[in-house]
Amino acid sequence: MMRTWTILFFSCLLSACATPPAQKLSHLQFHDQGFQASPTPIDAREVLAVSKEMKTYLQQVIMPEIQRKSPQRALFNALANKSQIRLEYDAEMTRNAAQAFQVRSGNCLSLVLMTAALAKEMGLDVQYQNVLLNESWSRANDLYFAAGHVNIILGKRSGFLRNTDEYNQSMIIDFLPPSEVLGYKSVVIGENTVLAMYMNNRAAELLAQHKVNDAYWFARAALQIDPDFLIAYNTLGVVYRQHGDMQLAESVFKQILASEPKNTMALSNLVELLRKTEKTQEAQIYATRLEQLQPYPPFHFFNRGVTAMERGDYKEAKAMFKREIQRDPDYDEFHLWLALAHLKLGEISDATEELLSAKANSTTRKAHDLYVSKLERIKASYTH
Repeated sequence: MMRTWTILFFSCLLSACATPPAQKLSHLQFHDQGFQASPTPIDAREVLAVSKEMKTYLQQVIMPEIQRKSPQRALFNALANKSQIRLEYDAEMTRNAAQAFQVRSGNCLSLVLMTAALAKEMGLDVQYQNVLLNESWSRANDLYFAAGHVNIILGKRSGFLRNTDEYNQSMIIDFLPPSEVLGYKSVVIGENTVLAMYMNNRAAELLAQHKVNDAYWFARAALQIDPDFLIAYNTLGVVYRQHGDMQLAESVFKQILASEPKNTMALSNLVELLRKTEKTQEAQIYATRLEQLQPYPPFHFFNRGVTAMERGDYKEAKAMFKREIQRDPDYDEFHLWLALAHLKLGEISDATEELLSAKANSTTRKAHDLYVSKLERIKASYTH
């Protein structure tokens, strides 16, 4: 599954393009003096910049095709035809347009940015959509990530119902299989929001690498680009929390809740922060509200399964992993742990099936190769 990132620290969350923008907060709380200068300048113009390599590709490969088909179709065919671009999904990091084109890989946001840059260079109209898929989570070290999804429209969507010719010349490009997005609602979002999503994704990814200082500047850039992108306030709050600026973090999370009282990400973050700072009674007030909104938080059953594995109760672990997979069948690590439980119970064929599912749902080349090696190990150990 193609993923873009939101994150949670223990119960603390950050966000990328999982949710549409919301009302902006009363004021931003930047704290530049508390952080070292960014090691590299952050320039929003670079996100959609077209490289020389991209321009050469358009001139030599795409433009000759326009004589026989529409510009939209020519670009779509190039993206869909492995012999032309050979794109590979890779969620390791969110790349800008030129980076994604250079290595021919990226997460859904990276690939959308690359497509948008190419399309705009061709003179096409571009619109972006936030696709409201079911909530899905992953994790990296202490951070939990919520996944979102974006796609792109080539052509003016506003005229679809009034102008049949314009509709026929417009096209949605999505890097998920049609079966995974069919029937889900989508919301048109502005390019400033897409750029803010990129900056927020980078902040989340840097936090996962414990690069808190660098993450601050990307979270800051996201809010400068789109002050209405509420998710980036949450990211900023987690940056402050990770940096040890507890009062700043608490203030940001409470501002979010003043705007959106049912924001479970901000509630989770605030509860964890208040417990960390020994404000136990206040933490319980927010924890009660959170439990009413979200009785079973992300990874609830998974974590129970891991605990059962640690005490050697593999049947209980298997049951818990299966419950988590019912909530999110597309996360590879859930299938991996279920496979491990099956192995402990001697259920080799079931373990193999779950590892195949883990491989199919892997979002990085590293994870894919890991599952392949585990499958080969099982085959070598249990095949006679």
